[in-house]
Amino acid sequence: MDKTWSTAQLSHELVALWRTGRQAEPFSRRFAQFDLSAAYDVVAEVARLRRKLGEQTVGRKIGFTNRSIWGQLGITAPIWNFIFDTTVSETVAQPSINPYGMPEPRIEPEMVLHLASAPVPGMSTADLLECIDWVAPAFEIVFSIFPNWKFTAADAAAAYGVHGALILGERFHLAGSRRQRDEQLHSFTVELESEAGELRRGRATDVLGGPVEALRFLREEIGHRPECEPLQPGELITTGTLTEAMPVKAGDVWSARFGGVPVSSIRLRIE
Repeated sequence: MDKTWSTAQLSHELVALWRTGRQAEPFSRRFAQFDLSAAYDVVAEVARLRRKLGEQTVGRKIGFTNRSIWGQLGITAPIWNFIFDTTVSETVAQPSINPYGMPEPRIEPEMVLHLASAPVPGMSTADLLECIDWVAPAFEIVFSIFPNWKFTAADAAAAYGVHGALILGERFHLAGSRRQRDEQLHSFTVELESEAGELRRGRATDVLGGPVEALRFLREEIGHRPECEPLQPGELITTGTLTEAMPVKAGDVWSARFGGVPVSSIRLRIE
């Protein structure tokens, strides 16, 4: 194991690996003491490099908010990374996706938040709710450049947050009293089902207690790290998978149905 690395070295490696289908040994196995602090330096530099190539950041993805899957992956904490204009689309415009270049792809049903205003440190749940103007059901396609999904939280954070694509369903503008909005975002359920009959169920509280709590985690995590860009109005926030992430292959068709919140079901074909 090497003892040193550079942020530039790892960042250029990640940009070169993006959507090539190639995999690599986890950074934590190659470099001593590679931790989350080092990973978020890489996150910032990769974002800078991708912007230089013409991509724009449009939000953040939070990963591993569902504690029930931590044991499967050896993860002990959530992570985050940026999402880009090149990785986000809508199911109306893109009812199918080709995960070409994404090794070991999986699908995740999520609830995405749109920020009307930027959260600030120490906000209550009620205050955080006021920062959100609409939500949307979504599928996230995740993948791993590390073989067999074996990595640490720091590896995953650095490596795009394992984010490959985000496909948004119909927007739902939050309305009603604060209590009603809070209830909707804390009590909904989801069923993820394939045409082959695979079925997984989840609920809002599976993601750190609810999507708003996932947003709180993100705000506080960024606040603890001055090297991280603060959240901005207009950002999309993916709050983590509501069920087990399921492997996908060409020809699969997946649907997600939501209960307890008036959002439409979503459907996606894997090319």
